[in-house]
Amino acid sequence: KNDPALTAARTNANAIHCPPLLQADIDLQSGVLHAQERDYKTSFSYFYEAFEAFNVHAHNEQKDKPLQALKYMLLAKIMCNQADEVNTITSGKNGMKYLGPDVEALRVVAKCHKQRSLKMFEQALKDFNAQLREDPILQFHINALYETLVEQNLQRIVEPFSRVEITHVAKLIDLPLQRVQSKLSEMILDGKLLGTLDQGVGVLVLFSQPPLRATYEDSVATIKNMSDVVDSLYEKAQTLN
Repeated sequence: KNDPALTAARTNANAIHCPPLLQADIDLQSGVLHAQERDYKTSFSYFYEAFEAFNVHAHNEQKDKPLQALKYMLLAKIMCNQADEVNTITSGKNGMKYLGPDVEALRVVAKCHKQRSLKMFEQALKDFNAQLREDPILQFHINALYETLVEQNLQRIVEPFSRVEITHVAKLIDLPLQRVQSKLSEMILDGKLLGTLDQGVGVLVLFSQPPLRATYEDSVATIKNMSDVVDSLYEKAQTLN
């Protein structure tokens, strides 16, 4: 329901004279929806347009709007794996106007993401809990980013092994055993990790390549056998005739 409504709003806004702040609000919501669909490049474009408009036209009662759009811009860059550009944006003329704890929080998150440091990320969540958790949009994507970072660290840790105890993996990544076991199971089901969990002995068994399935070969062999049977019946029918 949101997409058609927003599309209609943009169409109407283009058809008539739309106040800049209203257009900025529409762009901001468009960016949020595209971010929810993980189209972060498009969402950044909308957030940028909204920020430019809010930066010029926002009044005192809307002073938080430019900062909100700027934070979403930085978030989109981080989610696009372009964390280096966060400092570039915040060091610009317009970005420097809004430097503070909110912007600093995202700069630290960008640094954590670039270095793939789970420890730094967890510390950032503690240090900037209010800035990263109070906004539901930021919280949703920060949580997704954290899960991605956990997966990347797990993949890096288990890569040298063909068989490893889950307790050892939990110790290396410094996360609770149940959390690690649940995450490994999820990654295996999603096809992000080739292996299986032997929970009886608490071991992760990794495959060097996907296990070959005989379904295709069996199907081809069945079809060939059926074809041979049909040919044989046809020859016998011709003999009877």
